[in-house]
Amino acid sequence: MANAIYPSGKQGFLSDLDLTTATLKVVLVDTAAYTYSANHSNLSDIPAPARVATSGALASKTVTGGVFDAADLTIPGFTGPTVEALVIYKDTGTASTSTLIAYIDTGGNLPYQPNTAQVDIAWDNTATKILAL
Repeated sequence: MANAIYPSGKQGFLSDLDLTTATLKVVLVDTAAYTYSANHSNLSDIPAPARVATSGALASKTVTGGVFDAADLTIPGFTGPTVEALVIYKDTGTASTSTLIAYIDTGGNLPYQPNTAQVDIAWDNTATKILAL
């Protein structure tokens, strides 16, 4: 699977999803327990066993010229299955209403074998940053 923007994220961009003001988080995903589908729209579509760890809210978010970026982030140490992808989502506090935005399975530290050390996610510093429309 290549990196993708979920259709629910695209719909949000065209209606009410403001990337700079929404609470956005990252969930680290075990692809042995989850397969990307364009039909998935909410965090609840990713089974709990596939959600290995979740970040805090993304900080320093910007949108410039159709390109989204945020500060690099650190997820405290955790254990569990290998992480092969990450999903960016709008967190509402309820999995069934938290909108999936982007699926990323290439680049950075992926795959990552969890241990008690923190994982640092450094977003791409090229022209496309986290994602570009």
